[in-house]
Amino acid sequence: MGKIDGAGEEIEKETFNLLTSTQIVIRDAIDELGLNQGMYHLLKEPLRTFEVRIPVRMDDGSTKIFTGFRAQHNDALGPTMGGVRFHHQLKEDDVKALSMWMSLKCGIADLPFGGGKGGVICNPRTMSFGELERLSRGYVRAISQIVGPTKDIPAPDMYTNSQIMAWMMDEYSRLRQFDSPGFITGKPLVLGGSEGREKAGAKGVTICIEEAAKKRGVNLKGARVIVQGFGNAGSFIAKFMHEAGAIVVGISDVYGALYDPDGLHIDYLLHRRDSFGTVTTLFEGAISNQELLEQDCDILVPAAISNQITVENAGSIKAKIVVEAANGPTTLEATRILAERGILLVPDVLAGAGGVTVSYFEWIQNKQGYYWSEEEIEEKLRSRLVKSFNEIYELAQDRQVHMRLAAYIVGVRKMAEASSYRGWI
Repeated sequence: MGKIDGAGEEIEKETFNLLTSTQIVIRDAIDELGLNQGMYHLLKEPLRTFEVRIPVRMDDGSTKIFTGFRAQHNDALGPTMGGVRFHHQLKEDDVKALSMWMSLKCGIADLPFGGGKGGVICNPRTMSFGELERLSRGYVRAISQIVGPTKDIPAPDMYTNSQIMAWMMDEYSRLRQFDSPGFITGKPLVLGGSEGREKAGAKGVTICIEEAAKKRGVNLKGARVIVQGFGNAGSFIAKFMHEAGAIVVGISDVYGALYDPDGLHIDYLLHRRDSFGTVTTLFEGAISNQELLEQDCDILVPAAISNQITVENAGSIKAKIVVEAANGPTTLEATRILAERGILLVPDVLAGAGGVTVSYFEWIQNKQGYYWSEEEIEEKLRSRLVKSFNEIYELAQDRQVHMRLAAYIVGVRKMAEASSYRGWI
């Protein structure tokens, strides 16, 4: 664990950067595996990163130029796969790091894919339905030469959904002049989508919560749970926890947080939330997101944004278990502090593997033209994630490292092996 600790301190002193922190843990995983530095230099950045410019006719008649990205990290195991996000603060380095995490998730879940990621710098909250459609189609036209069902398969991500995937699939099919459902995942069911895809990410997190609770002897029925974030993932996680008999004592959105030690009325909150997951503005007495993280609970689920648990507040976390549903919510130094305090942290690359796993199932169903029931999807998802969780947990115990490093070791090992067999290193 010593190798990552010093590196984590460097990151805390500098501006936290998703790409740099990812590279540090990949380097430490490669050291643990005894691989040479050539493998690190291969895996520390995507094989390909594209920046595109997308002209879009706005509703007022003007033309606005948007900047988009697509990163393909490593395709030694197979085609790359990963989401497309629309966000006004999107940066190229973030897209690179997220593509690397997708490679790790695919390795952890034993999928025949490498990691991809893409996005457009925009604020979808301020755009009309028509503007979003024109932007979605423009993005596909800009990247059409480098994606496809055997090259790179996009999927939904932050502020994109099944409707946006449908527009993208339709545009790609027009360009290729044949129907291409396998080009993209997260589509509406009627266009070849998969049962369970919309809630796959939350279901994967829930499975990891259940397994972590077993390891720590926490009875999920009656356990106090805080979910930071109430968007698509967070709201489903809160719902699944409530249905499992847990007491959801805290939730939050971008404007604040609600906390009640006796439990919140989750069904009511789900009914009142808007399409962006906003609900706290309807109530008086809301607290801040940072205050919520430090409230008393058994299980804490950061499901919002990155860099939420840091060196400043890691010592104040009261949960026994932290399960990362967001991308990068815990910094490296905070990871070390939680581990020293005996708090079990289930990292994002493991807990967040549900979405890409069901995207893989959707891709398979599109290829064979035969579709599984939601029960079959959930059974297949549970089987893969329980196996992955136990593999990583046991590796962490054997090597005396925290779960984040153990997860990276598993994910890196499969990429490295495939790259080696291909003769790349």
